[in-house]
Amino acid sequence: MLKLQKPPKLILRRVGRAIADYAMIKDEDHILLGLSGGKDSLSLLHILAHLQRYAPINFKLGVITVDPQIPGFDPSPLKEYLAELGIDYFYCSQPIMEQAKKNLQRKSFCAYCARMKRGIMYRIAREQNYNVLALAQHLDDLAESFLMSALYSGSLRTMKAHYTNDSGDIRIIRPLVYVRERQTSDFARNLPVIQDSCPACFTTPTQRDHVKQLLANEESRHKDVLHNMLHAMRPLMIKTGTLVDEKFLPIKTD
Repeated sequence: MLKLQKPPKLILRRVGRAIADYAMIKDEDHILLGLSGGKDSLSLLHILAHLQRYAPINFKLGVITVDPQIPGFDPSPLKEYLAELGIDYFYCSQPIMEQAKKNLQRKSFCAYCARMKRGIMYRIAREQNYNVLALAQHLDDLAESFLMSALYSGSLRTMKAHYTNDSGDIRIIRPLVYVRERQTSDFARNLPVIQDSCPACFTTPTQRDHVKQLLANEESRHKDVLHNMLHAMRPLMIKTGTLVDEKFLPIKTD
């Protein structure tokens, strides 16, 4: 059986802080992790498995991969990898790419794919009795979504750190909301990352690509840009009833 990779202490501190700030994990939760095989979801897999072993709380951990049948994406190595780690694994394949070609008219394939995948993950979670879905978006993702919403939609929005779905039966958590993308990249160097885990997103430049470059340019001039954006986004990340004591807690990212 493979050994789990121990996450760096800084990542564990930031994830632990986020879990505490947003009351993400409760005793006896059944957590299903969405795993694409990319650096972020693989990093979160090992983080949650580490916490399952050492944190003073009991929770079940399972993993799901949704294969959208996109040319160039082969998640098959994940099945053996999860088996060797001894973690419950669910695999679902659906021709999302073909469905998108039929149904989309100048709309974002990425958004369509994400919605379809989310619906499948909800279904498997219900069938397998998981009450929490864990997603691997990190601080950079939230910052990019925040700017995209402001620049292209005229609204102030970003991803929630912890919320309940519309049906009220599944909680969605994002334990990496205080973690930087470069941190998951460094950690995942020793993990079996599936390169181009979403090949369709790499074929043409997107709004997210432009915003990512904009943030990189600003951060090269002012190192605290993402830290400041976290302060600005904090009220948008909160869903009523999820933040400890309903207070605007001070940010501690180290």
